[in-house]
Amino acid sequence: MYVMPYAMGPENSPFSLYGVQVTDSPYVVTSMRIMTRMGEDVLNELNQDDSKFWVPCVHSVGAPLVSGDVEDGTWPCNATKKILHFPSERRIWSYGSGYGGNAILGKKCLALRLASYIGREEGWLAEHCLIIGVTNPSGVKKYFLGAFPSACGKTNLAMLQAQLSSMNDAKGWKIETLGDDIAWCRYNENDGKLYAINPENGLFGVAPGTSYDTNPVAMETISKNTIFTNCAVTQNNDVWWEGMTRDTPSQLIAWNRHEWGPESSFNAAHPNARFCTPITQVSSLDADWNNPNGVPISGIIFGGRRSTTVPLCYQSFNWQHGVFVGSTMASETTAAAAGIRGVLRMDPFAMKPFCGYNMGDYFDHW
Repeated sequence: MYVMPYAMGPENSPFSLYGVQVTDSPYVVTSMRIMTRMGEDVLNELNQDDSKFWVPCVHSVGAPLVSGDVEDGTWPCNATKKILHFPSERRIWSYGSGYGGNAILGKKCLALRLASYIGREEGWLAEHCLIIGVTNPSGVKKYFLGAFPSACGKTNLAMLQAQLSSMNDAKGWKIETLGDDIAWCRYNENDGKLYAINPENGLFGVAPGTSYDTNPVAMETISKNTIFTNCAVTQNNDVWWEGMTRDTPSQLIAWNRHEWGPESSFNAAHPNARFCTPITQVSSLDADWNNPNGVPISGIIFGGRRSTTVPLCYQSFNWQHGVFVGSTMASETTAAAAGIRGVLRMDPFAMKPFCGYNMGDYFDHW
């Protein structure tokens, strides 16, 4: 068993929350080491201040080691899977799954499901949002949130290279990355502005479709110190996924450990294959990404996958209308969620899978 004290958010920040996760999975330990601030420094911070509460997180893949000649499983898990959140008690239990947000409990479980509940109690917001800094050709810089459902382009937008676009003065624009998935936001009564931090320390991005054509910053970021999950393996023991290269390899070992070729009837990489990588490796990282006081937010973008019906882009009239726009969001389902892909589904604020309390109360909190 492994015991991991960790922090979500910068050191000694009024935004930050703490947890201690117990797990039997080395994959979870290494992923949490990337995705959170984890280790002795966090333990010392908790020991120095008894007022800081921490969330107990218990996880097991549900596959005990068997003595004798029985070979250990390559991906231990249990057919029975349960993920239990107790917002009022501030605790998380997960059993049976060794993958992603089901097991890396600091991510969606604490940073969104529990944090959204805690934020309502304490007067702040935990949102499924990217954070970017945008500087125009005149040198004016503003920060924005972007709420999109999973696998709908948050990472690509967070790492956008404006100078590569064809718009006028494109080379004069600059976009910098603060986070690609989660934002915690607090209202500052002194200046009347909304401030946000990224509580995570890494990126857990969707691999398929990521390439030097679609996201060169991401490709450079994941070139080292990265954990790949459910990707295909090349003959040179490198990773590969659909859309990664213009030429398709002639022979691979697919994510399900079967041999794969261009004539195969199944994907080489799982559609929800992932990379887990430190955010400090992002070349477009904003200088204030780790600011304990957050950055002031000037606008909020709502988006998703919509192939028909709605305008490509439109603006709300005011805050109240913006809440209405966010509450009526719909997006076509992706491989990041269970069920049929490509079906239009209501996903208010991109928080349907992650809100830790009643959605009506959530709209009212906004």
